[in-house]
Amino acid sequence: MTFLIRLLFTLLARLPLPVNHALGALLGWLAWILPTELRRISLINLRLCFPERDARWHRQIARQSLMETGKALTEAPWLWQAGAARIQSLVMDKEGEDHVHAALQQGRGVLLASPHLGSWEFAGLHAACLGHLTTLYRPPRLAALDRPLREARAATGSRLVPITLSGIREVHQALARGELVGLLPDQTPKGARGVFAPFFGHPTLTMTLINRLAASRQVPVILAFAQRLPRGQGYRYRCIPLPDTLHGDDPQQAATAVNQAVETLIRLCPEQYVWSYRRFAARPAGTPRPY
Repeated sequence: MTFLIRLLFTLLARLPLPVNHALGALLGWLAWILPTELRRISLINLRLCFPERDARWHRQIARQSLMETGKALTEAPWLWQAGAARIQSLVMDKEGEDHVHAALQQGRGVLLASPHLGSWEFAGLHAACLGHLTTLYRPPRLAALDRPLREARAATGSRLVPITLSGIREVHQALARGELVGLLPDQTPKGARGVFAPFFGHPTLTMTLINRLAASRQVPVILAFAQRLPRGQGYRYRCIPLPDTLHGDDPQQAATAVNQAVETLIRLCPEQYVWSYRRFAARPAGTPRPY
């Protein structure tokens, strides 16, 4: 199985990026026209988050989102083998990157949070070109995918550590050295490591890890978002600093600030968010389950 996964990675990496994206879009389109769970969840999430929009808009964004998610799947191996110079050549426009450089100069490390919006793989790889990067990740469900994934990302300069006690220790050490730490801010936390905070007007189980890491050393937190441009032309990279609210001792307030910032980014291009993710699966007691 591991050999087949590596072979698939190699084949996808050798395609021209426009062809790679076209293949990913085709996979996403198939997920839309077939009665898939991905389609069903996407429509439910869009109705929850954009009740003011009509059904036609929900269907349009759901279809585009699945096609963009397909691109995210096929482009990842391509990006892992692209190399730093090629990654940099794909940045067609940058906004706010100076916030990262300024934060690094403070010497407290930087938390770089990339939501499931646009190409979070590209956002992380580009960040690795800005400084030493340690990335927190959740091991994939398919065990055979774990080692090829870690090796591919490590080849680009990013150091992956799992979301475990040992992984968190390594993150603290990286921050103490004044380095970058990457993580996903919109993953549903496992266990009790989360609080319910509003996200598109709904109480959503949100990680408190960002707050705990940031508060320990007053670490700057920046949202990084790489918008995928059409026809494989490249990416538009945006960095937005989060407020000092995340340095406080109120995890509810910090989680609310993170969700508000992610929501603001999503509204810029909702078609590139992964709406097929069960973001509202965990609910407060007595609240109906949407799925």
